[in-house]
Amino acid sequence: MSLYPTRRAALSALAGSLSFPSLSSAQNRRPNVLFVMTDDQRWDAMSCAGNTILKTPNMDRLAAGGVRFANAFATNPLCSPSRGTILTGLYSHAHGVTTNGGRTHYLKGDTRGFPEVLRNQGYYTAMIGKWHIASTPPGFDHWCILPGQGAYFDPQMVTASGRVKFRGYVDDVIADQVLAVLESRPRNKPFSLICNFKAPHRDWRPAPRFANTYDDITILEPALFHQDLNERPAAIRGTDMQIADMPDFFERGVDRNLPRDERKKRNYQLFLKNYYRTILGVDENLGRILDYLDKQGLAENTIVIYTGDNGFFLGEYGMFDKRLMYEPSIRVPMLVRYPAAIKPGVDREHMVLNNDVAHTIVDYCGGSLPPYASSHGRSWRPLFDGAAAVPWRADWLYENFEYPGPHCAPKARGIRTAEWKLIHYIQQPQTFEMFHLPADPGETRNLAENPQHRPQLETLKMRLHQLRRETADEFGEDGTAPGPCTNRMAAREGGSR
Repeated sequence: MSLYPTRRAALSALAGSLSFPSLSSAQNRRPNVLFVMTDDQRWDAMSCAGNTILKTPNMDRLAAGGVRFANAFATNPLCSPSRGTILTGLYSHAHGVTTNGGRTHYLKGDTRGFPEVLRNQGYYTAMIGKWHIASTPPGFDHWCILPGQGAYFDPQMVTASGRVKFRGYVDDVIADQVLAVLESRPRNKPFSLICNFKAPHRDWRPAPRFANTYDDITILEPALFHQDLNERPAAIRGTDMQIADMPDFFERGVDRNLPRDERKKRNYQLFLKNYYRTILGVDENLGRILDYLDKQGLAENTIVIYTGDNGFFLGEYGMFDKRLMYEPSIRVPMLVRYPAAIKPGVDREHMVLNNDVAHTIVDYCGGSLPPYASSHGRSWRPLFDGAAAVPWRADWLYENFEYPGPHCAPKARGIRTAEWKLIHYIQQPQTFEMFHLPADPGETRNLAENPQHRPQLETLKMRLHQLRRETADEFGEDGTAPGPCTNRMAAREGGSR
């Protein structure tokens, strides 16, 4: 392992390793690509989406210059499967990364992601930051990734030639390296650069410069903070996702001996303030990268896509984390800016998916994904081009196959339409939840057992089966759980990560 004493020294070494001969030919006018992703940032954790506490001027800057999708979703609520989907344009059952670890944490050998496609088209490709897939990053000229989740401070990072230890705050380090890659890239090629920040992943450690932000306010609890889960399926009642039981904040001043309701309130304040504080660091570093594009005259011809790998509960139903098909868990931020070709605006109509990212990038940049991938995702280009009536998806497939695992969240499949959601908990005992979203946006009334809605239930079940057939999903047909899941968060301090 190489040890660099400072970020500056590490940057100098990195820039030296990335240097290229001086090239005089102008860059091809094919668009550059900058893909930026956070970890666990939900759709409304930015001020351009209406958040009145968290101010994110650089995310807002992207939204103002491009398109903000207000109906963007992750089709799998886990970090690693979502990342595989973004790379390949495929559902997780097809690309092979179906859980966050173990044997089901590798991309299938025959899958091709958009970086490999673009590299074959003459792009310079690079990956910086959180990777979180067991497979070595494929299709990149350069990569430097966090091992696993990585550390918030003084992180180690892994390269093709070994490990490097940096000093400093992790998302500052990641942005530094992104800037070094941009500065040292070959100028005769367009670039495709992935920048994956660590924040706002648990355990929510902000940069010191933001450590006291929000100290002078009390954040209002969400309307569903005290929502009773007694009527929910057993699979939901058995999850380790209650804020009241989070052990993370004992060291930050919350007395573990407090009554549960009081502990829940104090945990919430510490949790949400630190969650927001880490996003402030992301926004600041995003601004540094956007500034570079502006100063170098690259912004006009660069497609910038900003998103999160999944949503997150911020107190709804008393919960944190993700791993369920409820709206806070599956909705993600999605910003797209490409000044040369995309007119700014807000799209509130179309349901777009993380499955679509690879298709959109390849559509603009050239090359092709495997033909069967077209049943999994689609390009947003027709939406951006402003066609009068673009045929678009009316529904989509949700899936989560990790059980037992952290937080004891259940295996499930589901379908979401513009108005309806059906969730099928596929492990025994199998159960269903069905919600009519316009009338029940908080998903508090399960209509699956209501005889009045039986025709709707059967229609959704049939369509769920069709979507599985269309995308060749033959994973876990019997729904049998492989073993018990114990409530580790309640059983021992530290919980699961």
